[in-house]
Amino acid sequence: MTEPDLDHHGDAEVGAGLVDLAVNVRSAPLPDWLAKPVAASLADLAAYPDSRAATEAVAARHGRPAAEVLLTAGAAQGFVLLAQALRGVRRPVVVHPQFTEPEAALRHAGHTVERVLLPPPFTLDPALVPADADLVFVGNPTNPTSVLHPAGTLAALARPGRVLVVDEAFADTVPGEPESLAARRDLPGVVVLRSLTKTWALAGLRIGYLLGPRDLVRTLAAVQPLWPVSTPALAAATACAAPAAVAEEHAIATRLAADRAHLVAALRAVPGVTVPGEPASSFVALRVAGAAAVRLALRERGYAVRRGDTFPGLGPDWLRVAVRDTATTDAFIAVLTDVLKENQ
Repeated sequence: MTEPDLDHHGDAEVGAGLVDLAVNVRSAPLPDWLAKPVAASLADLAAYPDSRAATEAVAARHGRPAAEVLLTAGAAQGFVLLAQALRGVRRPVVVHPQFTEPEAALRHAGHTVERVLLPPPFTLDPALVPADADLVFVGNPTNPTSVLHPAGTLAALARPGRVLVVDEAFADTVPGEPESLAARRDLPGVVVLRSLTKTWALAGLRIGYLLGPRDLVRTLAAVQPLWPVSTPALAAATACAAPAAVAEEHAIATRLAADRAHLVAALRAVPGVTVPGEPASSFVALRVAGAAAVRLALRERGYAVRRGDTFPGLGPDWLRVAVRDTATTDAFIAVLTDVLKENQ
């Protein structure tokens, strides 16, 4: 079997003139409360970035001390820091299917990685994770499956002597974030990674953060480059942590839930398409025979979707589709239906 390409990401699918259903970044203009401080920060570029205000703002949002917050150049940088700083772990485990960057970062740092593969509908069973695994990565909600694991299930994976990394890059796509561990300080060794690039369309700015025990945060900071987060990104982090921003974030997630329900219902009505479980984020994984040919045919008709075969635990019959507005979904479903009819 061909090894999945862990370095492939959805942006590689996008091209000029294509409707982008491949990248899980919300497409919307920046609100004034975000655009203005980012623009104003450009007047301060002669000075080195000062992360203290942004760190305090993020800490306040999650009810944690500032010493338990580390701002990063996108959540993906957090995976690299963990892989580099925790070279002494004996048995790192990645729960798949999920975002491929954690495993890629571990392998690039010289770790031997063990995979736990969840079958559809991709429900997490803590018993599947080896008891002696001392570094565990899991997504919630998980990219690409859109599965939202219960907080109690994730908490069952935490234990002394283990670092449990929960990738919550898409947690803000779930109204109220009921299964988030971001505010949990009672669980040993839990690190939560968050991204501000998805909901707020800031992928090009590279801003995220991780939350965890202060000693571990200090260890991770020691392997981080100097001034890793730019002044405009720090301004964005401060703005996005404000109570009004969080409230707007939750309102966006509520509207997203309605758009997702529309997409899931439409996909399940297409003969030959299977959507497992109950998708909970800004994307939906679907199974369809001959997915590679379907993806190319959709591309020829103007739609970019994410291939699924690069995710361990999926395979050649999987695609991932981003949630968009209902009009875009309806137009896409009509094209997908035609493509599948032609491929029969």
